[in-house]
Amino acid sequence: QVHLVESGGGLVQAGGSLRLSCAASGRTFSSYTMGWFRQAPGKEREFVAAIRWSGGGTYYADSVKGRFTISSDNAKNTVYLQMNSLKPEDTAVYYCAQNRLPYSSWPYSYVAQYDYWGQGTQVTVSS
Repeated sequence: QVHLVESGGGLVQAGGSLRLSCAASGRTFSSYTMGWFRQAPGKEREFVAAIRWSGGGTYYADSVKGRFTISSDNAKNTVYLQMNSLKPEDTAVYYCAQNRLPYSSWPYSYVAQYDYWGQGTQVTVSS
């Protein structure tokens, strides 16, 4: 079993920055993908960014490309999401997730492709 815990959410003005963290614990494997998703009220959960735990490689949704950066610290089993130039439409609950699918079909951007999820952290961007 894998346990994921997000932190770092909060209230920020438009144009500001936040850094989210996701700490992973439990059974780990050498190769897996970590992803960030978000869900705004009344909307479906959507993909934000993903990173390959071994060998690098990142992938972003078009809506955040150039503003958000996903990174990882393998020694700490932690993945980060640096969010810059935040917009009110970035307001959502942000979730980190993990899957164990092979890298041969990378990238993975669908909710159904992820097996483990954190509890989420709220990000609110005021205008």
